[in-house]
Amino acid sequence: MPKIVKREIDIAGKKLSLETGELAGQANGAVLATYGETVVLATAVSQPAAPSVDFFPLAVDYEERLYAGGKISTSRFIKREGRPSEKAILTARLIDRSIRPLFPKDYQAEVQVVITVLSVDQENDPDVLSLIAASAALSISDIPWTGPIAGVRIGRQNGGYMLNPTEEERKFSNLDLVLATSKDEIVMVEAAGQEVEEKAMFEAIEFGLKEGQTIISLIEDFTREAGRQKQSYESKKLSQEQEKKIKDFIEGEIIKDLEKPQVVQDENWFSESAQKLEEEFIKEGSEISAKHLKDILDDAVADFLRNQILTAKKRVDGRTPDEIRPITTKVGMLPRTHGSGFFQRGETQVISILTLASPALEQLIEGMSGEGTKKYMHHYNFPPFSTGEVRRLGSPGRREIGHGALAEKALVPVLPSQDVFPYTIRVVSEVLSSAGSTSMASTCGSTLALMDAGVPIKEPVAGISIGLITDKSDKSKYLLLTDIAYQEDSQGDMDFKVAGTKNGITAIQMDTKLKGVPPKMIEEALQKAKTARLNILQKLLSTIPTSREKISPHAPTVILVKIDPAKIGEVIGSGGRTINKIISATGCAIDINDEGTVTISSKDREAAQKAAQWVEGIVKEAQPGEVYEGQVRRILPFGAMVEILPGKEGLVHISKLAPYRVEKVEDIVKIGQMVKVRVTEVDDQGRVNLSMNFGQDAARQSTRERKGFSPRRFGQHDRRDRRGPPKRY
Repeated sequence: MPKIVKREIDIAGKKLSLETGELAGQANGAVLATYGETVVLATAVSQPAAPSVDFFPLAVDYEERLYAGGKISTSRFIKREGRPSEKAILTARLIDRSIRPLFPKDYQAEVQVVITVLSVDQENDPDVLSLIAASAALSISDIPWTGPIAGVRIGRQNGGYMLNPTEEERKFSNLDLVLATSKDEIVMVEAAGQEVEEKAMFEAIEFGLKEGQTIISLIEDFTREAGRQKQSYESKKLSQEQEKKIKDFIEGEIIKDLEKPQVVQDENWFSESAQKLEEEFIKEGSEISAKHLKDILDDAVADFLRNQILTAKKRVDGRTPDEIRPITTKVGMLPRTHGSGFFQRGETQVISILTLASPALEQLIEGMSGEGTKKYMHHYNFPPFSTGEVRRLGSPGRREIGHGALAEKALVPVLPSQDVFPYTIRVVSEVLSSAGSTSMASTCGSTLALMDAGVPIKEPVAGISIGLITDKSDKSKYLLLTDIAYQEDSQGDMDFKVAGTKNGITAIQMDTKLKGVPPKMIEEALQKAKTARLNILQKLLSTIPTSREKISPHAPTVILVKIDPAKIGEVIGSGGRTINKIISATGCAIDINDEGTVTISSKDREAAQKAAQWVEGIVKEAQPGEVYEGQVRRILPFGAMVEILPGKEGLVHISKLAPYRVEKVEDIVKIGQMVKVRVTEVDDQGRVNLSMNFGQDAARQSTRERKGFSPRRFGQHDRRDRRGPPKRY
């Protein structure tokens, strides 16, 4: 029987447990991780890669299971889990970005890490636990990997920091920061903030780095007991003669191209250069593989860039380290869309298009923790022509989903509440040309589109990417680069994306090719990103200073009417008769929630306003003294029934039809006639009494009533009339 090993510690008041030896015994490494009542199983497996594979084939899969939250799919036709949700893809990307830098560069086996969520307690998100479990599974496996790393979530409330806040605590936190850390460095950062200042963000990162040490110690202790000896492997090496010949060719025929500024902007340059190298050296039966050639080319390009930047402090496209590429911005480019924004930085070019719709078109999300909704969606498209390539178009990949989610995260904190702007909002960013940092260009383009559409955002948001170049032999020698172009991203050491407003940070995403980045570099990168962000914000505001006062005439009108939940039945009517009558008469779409919010939407503004007035009229209570324009619905012997509000009638007694005596009601009003009436009384039973007398007529009638001509006796002969007995002739 395999030996079962279990270790646990207390983290933020809850037990974190790691266990191996019982489950998934055929995997190279398998760990069952528990935090609270959230449980995940992480497995790591490796196998020799196919000879044709010319990259490190690492796959990370995050498998959500509805049973983990005690759920069954609400679909009537499909009950098993299908394609991964957006959250599952984003979590898999988060883990991938954290563990990938710690694999040896020359390790070429195929590796798959699978995390299966087995239980969710609705308090502790399984994403951070999955990162810890993946780190532990790789650490105890025989797969070469230089971990462990820790995963922590940091929240912030009232100026203090919280470690691994619960789902409920996160609702009151202005920061959601997820870190992957080694013993003294940062490996990965993913953050969403509500305009968090740079100083507070860095303090949160330092706090997370410190708290992660306990988790690393746990995994190290766990590995000492349960770890397997690491695989020995040999990387294919070329002879010195072959390697020199290849390097000479690169120096003479390829590297010289990097002296041309446009090359740094070209995503295809490296692949075209690699193909040129292959055509020169790969012969029939040659032992030199395409991967070998690409690795040598990558090292040569990286060395050239490092030498240029670290020595001359000047980038290959001629910019200084802090210089941003030229920016072009436009709004309102597309006449029929509800809003559009164009943003170009260097050769990177993005157009963002916004669509407004009724709140009823919000996105419904079903997951392990239950159902939720999204009223703001950002989608990112990266077509092949943006890099000058030809490839099959299909459904969005992980990259597209990840970049779209980052831009969405950056803008959510500045969106107006539903009470202020009751719309579902969708923004699509189309990348037209890619030369580095398209996700941050999408963020800027989306800000322009929101303002162009008349969405009253609290503050405009801009984004920038900060890169890093280090000396291979001495990491203390480094240079941070603002607004990295493609080659600086591809051959550089870090991509540090920061988005925010003039007041603070709304989103961060950092990954690195190094085994970790010291906190000092992170602090400097935050300050450089702030300076660049403020410059870009000025450019955005010079194009459109504020959100437009009116939304596009092509956008639907959406009106919210708040009613007493107890009156929902009155609006709906028996069998839906009332609400269907409103919909039929106005052509509007109407939705009512349990809280009493009635949402009315229509392409026709006047129709929406008419429907809103109709709903308000149904629930409105008439008050004495109010004046209405009503329609005579019924005529009775003693008065007329007038509809003053939709579905609400009041009685105009025959004595109140005119300031003089009326013999027959029909002498004054007809059925269907519009009349002006005044509410005189609402009795204990809710019956409304009306009058058609106004001004002097009302005063005269009131005087007559005080003198004895009360409504009950009006029209009867009364000798007590103070004007004396009838004249006799």
